[in-house]
Amino acid sequence: MRNKSARSRGGDRQHTRRARSPKVLPAVVNINTERVVRKTVRDPFEDFYAQFFGYNRVRPHEIRQTLQSLGSGFIVDPAGYIITNQHVVERAADLKIHVTTNDGKTYNAHYITGDDKTDLAFIKIDAETAFPFISLDDISPNLLGETVIVVGNAVGYGSSISRGVLSAVKRNITVDDIEYKDLVQTDAAINPGNSGGPVIDLSGRLVGISSAKMAFTPQGVPTQGLGFAIGAEVVRDSINRFKKIAQKQPEPTNRPATSEVSASSAERLFGMQLQNLSEQLSDALGYAQGHGVLVAAVEPDSPADEAGIERGLVIYRVGKSEVNSVEQIDGLLGRVQSGAKVSFTIGVIRTGGRGRQLATLTMAAR
Repeated sequence: MRNKSARSRGGDRQHTRRARSPKVLPAVVNINTERVVRKTVRDPFEDFYAQFFGYNRVRPHEIRQTLQSLGSGFIVDPAGYIITNQHVVERAADLKIHVTTNDGKTYNAHYITGDDKTDLAFIKIDAETAFPFISLDDISPNLLGETVIVVGNAVGYGSSISRGVLSAVKRNITVDDIEYKDLVQTDAAINPGNSGGPVIDLSGRLVGISSAKMAFTPQGVPTQGLGFAIGAEVVRDSINRFKKIAQKQPEPTNRPATSEVSASSAERLFGMQLQNLSEQLSDALGYAQGHGVLVAAVEPDSPADEAGIERGLVIYRVGKSEVNSVEQIDGLLGRVQSGAKVSFTIGVIRTGGRGRQLATLTMAAR
């Protein structure tokens, strides 16, 4: 009877740990940032001919590029405060920060403050209701060999989980010329997109924040199972400091009454993120100007992905209507219901008649 009771109590403790871990997931968020940069480009062939044949150089083109990055974070206060890595939201004054919560809602976030030394940043989203959050009142004791779980937006797949052990503490490393100090080490898989997400123990207590993965040593030797996280104590101290800064800041004047963002119809129904083809962007890509809308990204396993649509293609028609802007496509798809079939003329028309490859695809809205 004694052994049976001991086994029962042990089983109860394991069940409790397993039951508490899923409480973390609702507080974990995906972070998508966009930053527009201007870049001057010139044709190298024009430089070659100008040098050897005396042609006048054509003025370089200035193009605008949208740089995107993916990362993770987690809510630490019901008011919507989020902690993440500074490198996920760096140069926040020049970029848009979109946060997608575990229930699929997307919000505009505003940057509050950050610290390059700790690689931590504080952002905020707003809604009329309270957000689920991870409490830092009881953090993990960080015992060597304990099981840890990495949660985050691994390579774009939200709420991904990997499991490993806590391998070491107080590690100092250098990755891509960036020095990190007092990190915890784990062999749990940390992939691009996990940065800023929580590392927790089996009781749901914070171990740290995913920060870096060492794929190669400084000498170029490949490694396995070397992931690093910012320790929970550093995270808690930083959040307390960041909250004091947040209290002194005025509310953003340009924030809409509600910061919840609805995805475009093309993204919601077919999994395509679209972008207007500006004159500069058309020149840079060599596409015919004034025609079509660029496919900027395709969601994995979406109707667009299954139909073979790829980033960089252009949509020229929706049904029988020619389209030249994202707004036009949104208007045409505004009343499309789930399961309805819509035809798209898609491909590439290049400038000067150098190439024209078009196909008509029919997709069912999800």
